[in-house]
Amino acid sequence: MVDPLFLRYFNKLWRRAAWIAGCLILVAMVSFGQGKGTIKTVVIDAGHGGKDPGTVGRRTQEKYVALSVALKVGTLIQRNFRDVEVIYTRDRDRFIELHERAAIANRNKADLFISIHANANNLKTLRGAETYIMGLHRSQANLEIAKLENAAILLETDYSSKYEGFDPNSDESYITFSLYQNSNLESSSRFAAEIQEQMKERVGLNDRGVRQAGFLVLYKTTMPSVLVEVGYLSNVDEENFLISEKGQDYIASAIFRAFKSYKNEVEQQSGGPVAIRKDAPGPSGQPNRNGIIFKIQIAASPDEINLTSPRFRGVKGIQMYQHNGMFKYTYGEETDLEKAKALHARMQSTGFTDAFIVAFYKGERISLDQAKSLLGR
Repeated sequence: MVDPLFLRYFNKLWRRAAWIAGCLILVAMVSFGQGKGTIKTVVIDAGHGGKDPGTVGRRTQEKYVALSVALKVGTLIQRNFRDVEVIYTRDRDRFIELHERAAIANRNKADLFISIHANANNLKTLRGAETYIMGLHRSQANLEIAKLENAAILLETDYSSKYEGFDPNSDESYITFSLYQNSNLESSSRFAAEIQEQMKERVGLNDRGVRQAGFLVLYKTTMPSVLVEVGYLSNVDEENFLISEKGQDYIASAIFRAFKSYKNEVEQQSGGPVAIRKDAPGPSGQPNRNGIIFKIQIAASPDEINLTSPRFRGVKGIQMYQHNGMFKYTYGEETDLEKAKALHARMQSTGFTDAFIVAFYKGERISLDQAKSLLGR
């Protein structure tokens, strides 16, 4: 007779193996689906809802702020891009389980997933916006925020089975998220950086940067995904701003502008590949009269990569720069945007399918829209 304890242990191991296998399949799905070059469907996720209030301030709850901002962002996208379908995980005050939020995005084959939240901290003076992408938390602070947001699963029925024993309060449970660290990382990072730039420049919020952490709402999405913490309800002044019509309009406009910029970049760079030349140029350009240089970004990582790594397929002349807390790697230098587009196409044809054009002004990274404006386009 088989020992019941052994059976329980074996069953647990089997479920865990099946879950990890499912994770790997999802990673493969992400890799296969990248590079479509168009943004046609966006899923906007208002965090928390219903019996889950999220963080609670003096005057409001996170679920209300998240819903109001989410609806405003969706309205702006629908008004300005008639070809984009906007889908909400919730459009009223109701509870949606975390796994279902990701499932909604996956079922609808979304091209982008935006989850909107508000933050809180025991340090009441803390303020500002931060945007998270899926990955391993790189600080205790990031881990604590992930734990706070993931705690919503404790309100779900039979959450232990649904999430294969995941404990949102256990540090060990977050190790599995390493499987997703590179899934859509670069695309998500690009969009997150656009959001932070808009939050700082257009809204005037303190820029707390792009961060990585293990959020359950992001980890099973098969498209570029971000979680935006639009401010701190624990800060009295920021809470007043977050509950005001003006504040919510400004924040929604910032996220929309980031979406517009990201969409334009993705679709402008989606031209078909051309044959690669063996003598494809390396770094050689000098800044044009406007001080602008275009490069082809081919990789990004939270950890530094050796420039001779096989990941770069033997390409010579790779350069590294740091931006928004990430190590980013580029190839080539062009002063002419059309030449940069041709180089981008050649790099894509060699297997760097997620490559894209980045612009620098006097050594500082700027958006393509800013570069075109400086060039008078």
